[in-house]
Amino acid sequence: MATFLYKLGRLAFRRRRLVALLWVALLALAGTGAATAPAATTSSFSIPGTEAQKAFDLLEQRFPEAAADGATARIVFKAPQGQKMTDAANKAKVDKTVAELKTGSDQIASVTDPYTAKAVSHDGSTAYVSVAYKVNGMELTDATREALQEAGHHAQGQGLTVEIGGDALQAMPETGSGEIIGVIVAGIVLVITFGSLVAAGLPLLTAIIGVGIGVSTITALASVLDLGSTTSTLAMMIGLAVGIDYALFIVSRYRAELAEGHDREEAAGRAVGTAGSAVVFAGLTVVIALVGLAVVNIPMLTKMGFAAAGTVVIAVLIALTLIPALLGFAGTKVLGRKQRKGGEAGDKPNVGTRWARFVLRRPVAVLLAGVLGLGAIAVPAASLEMGLPDDGSQPTSTTQRRAYDLLSDGFGPGSNGPLIVVVDGDKAAADATAQTIQGIQGHVFVSPPTLNKAGDTAMITVVPKDRPSSAATEELVHDIRDAGGDDVLVTGATAMNIDFSQKMNDALLPYLALVVGLAFLLLMVVFRSVLVPLKAALGFLLSVVAALGAVVAVFQWGWLGDLFGVEQTGPIMSMMPIFMVGVVFGLAMDYEVFLVTRMREAYVHGERPGEAIVTGFRHGARVVTAAAVIMMAVFAGFIGSSEQMVKMIGFGLAVAVLFDAFVVRMAIVPAVLALLGHKAWWLPRWLDRALPNVDVEGEGLREQLGGPASEDDRELAKV
Repeated sequence: MATFLYKLGRLAFRRRRLVALLWVALLALAGTGAATAPAATTSSFSIPGTEAQKAFDLLEQRFPEAAADGATARIVFKAPQGQKMTDAANKAKVDKTVAELKTGSDQIASVTDPYTAKAVSHDGSTAYVSVAYKVNGMELTDATREALQEAGHHAQGQGLTVEIGGDALQAMPETGSGEIIGVIVAGIVLVITFGSLVAAGLPLLTAIIGVGIGVSTITALASVLDLGSTTSTLAMMIGLAVGIDYALFIVSRYRAELAEGHDREEAAGRAVGTAGSAVVFAGLTVVIALVGLAVVNIPMLTKMGFAAAGTVVIAVLIALTLIPALLGFAGTKVLGRKQRKGGEAGDKPNVGTRWARFVLRRPVAVLLAGVLGLGAIAVPAASLEMGLPDDGSQPTSTTQRRAYDLLSDGFGPGSNGPLIVVVDGDKAAADATAQTIQGIQGHVFVSPPTLNKAGDTAMITVVPKDRPSSAATEELVHDIRDAGGDDVLVTGATAMNIDFSQKMNDALLPYLALVVGLAFLLLMVVFRSVLVPLKAALGFLLSVVAALGAVVAVFQWGWLGDLFGVEQTGPIMSMMPIFMVGVVFGLAMDYEVFLVTRMREAYVHGERPGEAIVTGFRHGARVVTAAAVIMMAVFAGFIGSSEQMVKMIGFGLAVAVLFDAFVVRMAIVPAVLALLGHKAWWLPRWLDRALPNVDVEGEGLREQLGGPASEDDRELAKV
């Protein structure tokens, strides 16, 4: 591995013009594809294997008019104090709004009259008009949205309180200027780390090129592969973070090789051969974690994982080829002013060295402080409540949330999440099912069955007594399913939410086993050790649970909510835990690989365990710290997004990197290695013979470049 990458680095350095031209051409090609492709829409949402999805598929087959997946809207009317919506004057205003909506856009499929559809509350104070569209919310034109809003404004101007709910007003998520600020912070950190504008600019430039290629490719394929708008945002978030970090490690190692007296081409080859090996394996762990999301068997999540993994692969390839090519153009400007003048000593003690020696003196205290601290932050994770966002999770300042509250007040909380019961049978079976549901507690309304044209499928609407996300509503869904038999299926947004959360819970342990198991094997090959990968996995679990605790405290409990722009607390999105496990595990292993490979490299060359820890921190702590700060800045930049999911992911990943890099990798890892001593690098001889030797430390490369290794080196390499 190291020898191949060494040759690749030298080749890219020599043929730098060709390499740079190829990457620019790829960027131009991807950009052209994105510019000419149809705009991304909301990805179709399906949950294969669940009852809610089976019911929806049955409706689509036999009741297509009831299974339309277009956008919907509800215009909710509230009569002034002392009046009712059934009063002639108010009824005339509603009729006028219905007529205006029917002629307002050719994208409208249907508009229901509340007086014939029984959409007037018992006390007469509230009524609502349901609007169905032929296309989904992201495909609605601005004119259609404006027609909907104008119809509401016209009615409101006549004395009624009018609010609009539903996904018809959904807009493309905006990230604001947060990600730009994140990139600026990353640039500042790079300048401080390298002391050179050129060296700082290289990781930023290559990361932007990589993200540009990745996101443009996703945009170009969005319509063909049914990729949602959130997919490109996630790819941008992860691509920027790992792209900057991987380039940072190559550039840092290149500067170290120059400091040892190698010429520029040789230094580029050695940097790619050594640090590049760590980049490859770090990238593999991230890819494994992202691609492993396919285990959950939810197409939307699988596509997000594969798209983000593709961006990570591009970041790795750019670090191995474009970085050495650009280093060839940069000349000695990649060095800081002190280093160019020969005044920077590579081996003098630094902050990393002093911290490592402190941990070696007090390993037990540092270990306990780190574990107990993260354990305390993880406590809120025990109160985790999961769900999918609806209008009830919107800020109270939005018309969607006010419409949600008006419906709850007028028709009961369950009116915002009605259940759709699908009966695979004739009218007699449907009537019997409706009668059975009437005997089940927990609902306020059961509609008469509506049969399809063939008379072999019926649909019954059930309005729960409690809000859609409540435990009582979930119990009602299960009771209907238990009582109805195989031919009675429950679907609707609320049932989909329940099934989605259950599928997430069921998939978490298998996903953990797959991802952690594969990464454990990969790290065992890298470090030639059993205990080091085990420690890495356990440390990751601690940091990810602590990060989930922080997410619950902020987004569910509302702690420091104002600071992070959380206007409305609520359940944590169902996909958040499993998604965080995947992404954070991959990113956490980055720091493990980059930091511990330096320790392993020193150990196999004869240093004692404690000395190897200090050496690893002397060479790697500053760069890992810079990488972590950069990654945190990039992720934190997405907290300003208007999309709750993006905001939550940005916050969760930022705090997870904080905990994992600065507590687990910088404190707990050296403390554990100090306590284990030589045992940390133990590997059974039979396993050593069975595992492939990928030469991450570059031992084979050194034999080739500097003569044969000593017998001691070869023996130590087997430890």
